[in-house]
Amino acid sequence: MSRIGKKAISIPQGVKVNLNSNIIKVDGPKGSLSHQIGQDISVDVSSSEIKLSRKTDGREHRELHGLSRSIIANMVKGVTEGFTRKLEISGVGYKAEAQAGMLNLTLGYSHPVKYPLPKGITAEVDKQTGILLKGIDNQLLGQVAAEIKAYRVPDPYKAKGIKYSGEVIMRKAGKAGKAAGGK
Repeated sequence: MSRIGKKAISIPQGVKVNLNSNIIKVDGPKGSLSHQIGQDISVDVSSSEIKLSRKTDGREHRELHGLSRSIIANMVKGVTEGFTRKLEISGVGYKAEAQAGMLNLTLGYSHPVKYPLPKGITAEVDKQTGILLKGIDNQLLGQVAAEIKAYRVPDPYKAKGIKYSGEVIMRKAGKAGKAAGGK
């Protein structure tokens, strides 16, 4: 049995879980999320917890069992606590600015980069070099953070660019001078 899939998900107070055929909807203090569960995964919702089970012990069903449990657990956590991602910008002249529904980035290009934030995601900028993204949908939040990072991935020589907070950039040595080469 899947070690992740067999764990029950506890439902905190103030959270409502509705199951309608294959669509599970979770409502909480921060908002509402819904997700369509696969046909081969059955969900049992009681007053205090959610349990998932699968039809067979085949590989695909085992994989979907753990995945479905993780998605539902993230939905419950998202509507109660929410999720955050922190990005850091490093480089001379690189900066960010948050406006209503828009993130303006200056990343060394000839033009500023304007990134429209999707519904449900908010951004706060700290000292023009730190971006804090908040939202209730963990998957959407991760996708937004990856798209923002892709505008300027940190290079391995000077580590200029956008990186996740706590991410370690493996630095490379630059070119060796004339003294090391010979002729």
